[in-house]
Amino acid sequence: MSPRPSGPFELRRPPSSVEAGDRDAAPAHFDPRYDDYATAERLFRRLAALSTDDPRRAGVRERLIVVHMPLADHVACRYSRRGVEFDDLVQVARVGLIKAIDRFDPDRGSAFLAFAVPTVMGEVRRYFRDRKWAVRVPRRVKELYLAVNAARHELTQRDGRAPSVCDLSSYLDKSEEEVLEGLEAGGAFAAISLETPVRGRAGAPRLADTLGADDRALEAVDNHESLIPLLEDVPSREQYVLHQRFVFDKTQAEIAEEIGVSQMQVSRLLSATLSRLRAGLLVEE
Repeated sequence: MSPRPSGPFELRRPPSSVEAGDRDAAPAHFDPRYDDYATAERLFRRLAALSTDDPRRAGVRERLIVVHMPLADHVACRYSRRGVEFDDLVQVARVGLIKAIDRFDPDRGSAFLAFAVPTVMGEVRRYFRDRKWAVRVPRRVKELYLAVNAARHELTQRDGRAPSVCDLSSYLDKSEEEVLEGLEAGGAFAAISLETPVRGRAGAPRLADTLGADDRALEAVDNHESLIPLLEDVPSREQYVLHQRFVFDKTQAEIAEEIGVSQMQVSRLLSATLSRLRAGLLVEE
């Protein structure tokens, strides 16, 4: 993997010790810094002249790929720091470069760089649009997010401040609702592990620790509210028994002594009353 280029793509003139005839068959160790645009154009014409089954074609093609590799790396740099590993961007950009080399026709009169740069950039943009989303969203929203994100970078560099939604709307000629939709879509682009420390340092609470959980008491509140109208239909003696048993936490024997019946009768009374209330709750649900 080559390092990130520090400047724009550049081809340099080869040393005089390298003869032109030897450079057409690309050695694997060829250094792309020792070449120029005239040589690249000659290689493209040579590639076009060779038949698809000519064994020399693979060497010329490899030479062109290596010569223009800094171009792909430079395009990858332009899209770095956007939530994607730089090595992944480099690989995608180089795939775009190979596609550009295979599709380029030198007889059309245009320079290769004018054809290659949009091709490589398009490959990288498709990678962002189609593959690097943590949540599947419609293509329209993906493209809207990419457009809004690119506009944010351009307006920030131009104005020296973060653009507002109104600025983005005017720049992109879209409604503010569409801009907001594009901004919100950014939350679906990259997923964050629940194990990530909240404050970004070791020992800090995890993101999972800050998330809410099901409150089991909510079910009790729901049951309580549903029981109120059911209890109103319970006879007064049964209400008294329930109150003494579940509010004051008295034993069945204590309740039996208070109302002048046996403990077995209190047990049967409680069982029958609770069964009716339970059946009422099920009907209510």
